[in-house]
Amino acid sequence: MSQLCIKIYTVMILAFMIYSPAFAAGNSSHAAKAFEGGRYDIVTWAKRCLGKPYVWGGNGRRGYDCSGFVRATCNRCGIRLPRSSAAQYRVGTPVSRSALRPGDRVFFSTYRRGPSHVGIYIGNDKFIHASSSKRRVTMDRLSSRYYRARYIGARR
Repeated sequence: MSQLCIKIYTVMILAFMIYSPAFAAGNSSHAAKAFEGGRYDIVTWAKRCLGKPYVWGGNGRRGYDCSGFVRATCNRCGIRLPRSSAAQYRVGTPVSRSALRPGDRVFFSTYRRGPSHVGIYIGNDKFIHASSSKRRVTMDRLSSRYYRARYIGARR
């Protein structure tokens, strides 16, 4: 294959990725479908952040807060999400607790009414999130007393 053909092919792939509705901002339900096979990529990225510091309003440079962590992790996999946990709760397809799969976003009502905390489900009753109480990105169980009582739903 000639160098010109390779360049044209590369540009076509990049153009598809940039202009595809699945990658458009605010259209993450399409993105979630496009990345159905990439759920473990989200989990892999999330695991790479374990131990990073919790910073209120943080989006990755010095640390993360919960929604900044989820947004940055999903963004790495091509899924565009709004910044806040409440806005992220309104995006995507609702998922029942019994149907959770790795890469789904799990939401909790913690310090205020409604979705005020979010994490990424990784399977086997576990999720990764930026915890203000532990001051870092950490892993917890959905069935723990604290999170079980505050769980309000999930989105894919």
